[in-house]
Amino acid sequence: MTEMQGYLQKARTLVEALPYIREFSGKTIVIKYGGAAMAGEERMSSFAEDIVLLQYVGIHPVIVHGGGPQIDRMLERLSIPFERKEGLRVTSPAAMEVVEMVLGGTVNKQIVALINLFGGKAVGLTGKDGELIRARKYLASPPAGGPSAPLDLGLVGDVVEIRPGVLRALEENGFVPVIAPIGVGAGGEAYNINGDTVAAEVAGALSAEKLILLTDVPGVMDARGQLVSTMTADETIAAIGDGTITGGMIPKVECVLRALDKGVRKVHILDGRVPHSVLLEIFTDAGIGTEITPPGGGRVA
Repeated sequence: MTEMQGYLQKARTLVEALPYIREFSGKTIVIKYGGAAMAGEERMSSFAEDIVLLQYVGIHPVIVHGGGPQIDRMLERLSIPFERKEGLRVTSPAAMEVVEMVLGGTVNKQIVALINLFGGKAVGLTGKDGELIRARKYLASPPAGGPSAPLDLGLVGDVVEIRPGVLRALEENGFVPVIAPIGVGAGGEAYNINGDTVAAEVAGALSAEKLILLTDVPGVMDARGQLVSTMTADETIAAIGDGTITGGMIPKVECVLRALDKGVRKVHILDGRVPHSVLLEIFTDAGIGTEITPPGGGRVA
């Protein structure tokens, strides 16, 4: 490719993005950030650059982040025992202190600092700030064939209510909210909440245009192992029922359905390992992941 051809390709890319910039400017996009997308400085920098560009073209990004591996490493360093039941983390009071320290402190501030470094304006929050995330204790369903009592996971919570006033205030003043998924109970106690769940609830509370879930896989695969570019909520439910969607993708798409049910227009499941995956999905005609729409939906701008 000659130097001039390279310039022309860049120009074509900008022109392709123009209708999407026009369509989404002034609208809110909630992004769940975690997993492989947070593995390494290069990927984190790529993500921060995406967020700053979204902000510069008038889109309002809101970030909900995870940090499970970082929590596990800190628990091990502090010799605090932890366990999982049916694949779910049990959060003891001692572990909850570490969750708050790592999610609400180290990880949250690292994301905020990177966005600000690249020219954005970000503010870190947990669900305790402005009682953003009201929560209650989550009791997991017992395994099939096991005891009938629900699993007690300690200080693991579920969302009761999102109070988006603080997020609206930040958006109106040009800031990107970066949210650690820690909720607050009726007695002021902290709860560790699944980040996908919080992202879906925040997106619904903000009437977001899009919810984007960054994952460790390209998206939803069909029975032949091929990426599904677009599917409706009804098709997603059917794919769970017939066994096409299995394993760890099931709780993820259940959060997708939760968000769509609350009025989010579209949800995207993307591979967070791909540099600038957020921009590629939002600003290109084809996209790179799986887009899930309400019943009867289809891929439109």
